[in-house]
Amino acid sequence: MPADILQQAGRIFLGSRLKRLGERMQAGAARVIADAGLPVQPTHMPLLAALEERPLTIGQLVQAVGISQPGVTRAIGQLVALDLVRSDAGADQRRRTASLTDAGRAVMARARMIVWPRVEQAVSEMCGGDAQDLLDRIAAVEAALAATPLDLLAARVTPQVLRIRDYSDDLAPRFRAIGTEWLTEMFRLEDTDRQVLDDPRGTIIAGGGAILFVEADGLGIVGTCALQRNGDGGIELTKMGVRASARGLKAGEFLLDATIARATAMGADPLYLLTNARCAAAIHLYEKAGFRHDAHIMATYGARYARCDVAMRYVGGETAA
Repeated sequence: MPADILQQAGRIFLGSRLKRLGERMQAGAARVIADAGLPVQPTHMPLLAALEERPLTIGQLVQAVGISQPGVTRAIGQLVALDLVRSDAGADQRRRTASLTDAGRAVMARARMIVWPRVEQAVSEMCGGDAQDLLDRIAAVEAALAATPLDLLAARVTPQVLRIRDYSDDLAPRFRAIGTEWLTEMFRLEDTDRQVLDDPRGTIIAGGGAILFVEADGLGIVGTCALQRNGDGGIELTKMGVRASARGLKAGEFLLDATIARATAMGADPLYLLTNARCAAAIHLYEKAGFRHDAHIMATYGARYARCDVAMRYVGGETAA
């Protein structure tokens, strides 16, 4: 059986879930009304109840029941056709006033006597014997929406779509999968790649390095990057990869900024990376972040990978020599 998407999504699809709940409750109420022999639908009942007190204009009915003017006009037309409501022209011929007919009052009397008690009891039972807490909560939400519509509330929020997570052993498979994915897409795995990807704790963490992951809402872990100490004070930024599913989220830029900040806190001198000219998009990202091509880095560390033909050193805001 498929998962209940509205239930799983929680607050995101609250409006759709409430609409579904309302439709299910109205379908049951419609059967109760039909069993009572009444010719109306659940959507008619609030209008009939409002008109039971006194005649009202369409505008006043809109305010009384809180639904749209076209919806009220359509429902009143249906009730007029059933001879339950009379619609009279106002003094200026533009504002029509609706009022109950004798048949409408008879329907309301029967509804109050037979339908309403049954529906009220059913709702109380659904709510565990006390529906007041739910009604109070609904009233609070309605008041909040009346004060500030949902779109305006949403415009005030800047959601944290991306988050950084530190390495833990349960994330080792993710580290390997992401690293293997992008490396095998463009190159072949070298022995040094396998050593790191197969044993991130032993090759990176145990030596005082770090591995960061970027997590995206709704997507989970989408990228990773490692900082591997080389023994002479330098730190290599390595195995940075971001899944294709995170394109458009700037997850790579977010991850790279966090990794540079972590390397700086670790006292990297130098912070460098080794790559290949085929990784043009990644090289552009590194350049934007403050990395510069460096012949000394290439001569000192470039032999680590057979594929390496680009070496870069982090200089931050400095200009390249």
